[in-house]
Amino acid sequence: MVGSSSIRGSRVGSGPMGEAERGEAAPRIQVSYWCANGHESRPSFATEGVENAPEFWDCPRCGLPAGQDKDNPPPEPRNEPYKTHLAYVKERRSDSAGAELLDEALNTLRERRGG
Repeated sequence: MVGSSSIRGSRVGSGPMGEAERGEAAPRIQVSYWCANGHESRPSFATEGVENAPEFWDCPRCGLPAGQDKDNPPPEPRNEPYKTHLAYVKERRSDSAGAELLDEALNTLRERRGG
C-alpha cells in the first residue's frame, strides 16, 4: 500500500459538508489592520461581535503588531537582550552592598569551619 493515492479517513461517496448539514454561517465583516511595514490584514469577525474586535492583530506576513489606524500603526516591539541572574542581582545591589554581603557570608563560613 506504499503507492496508494487514497485519502485516509474518508470513504467512497462522502463529500464535503454543506450548509444543510452544518447550519447557516453567521454574518461576517472584515476588519482592516495595518503593520509598520504597510501590510494590510483583513480577518473576519461576526457582525454582532465586531465591537469586540481586538485593537491589535499580528501581521501574518512579517509578525509585527498591526492596528486599525492605517496612518498610525503600532510601533515595533522592543527586543531586550537576555539578562543573566548576575545582571538582575547587580540591578538590585550596588557594588559596595555586594562586597558587604560577600564579606558577611565569608565570615560566617569561616566561623563554621573553625578557621
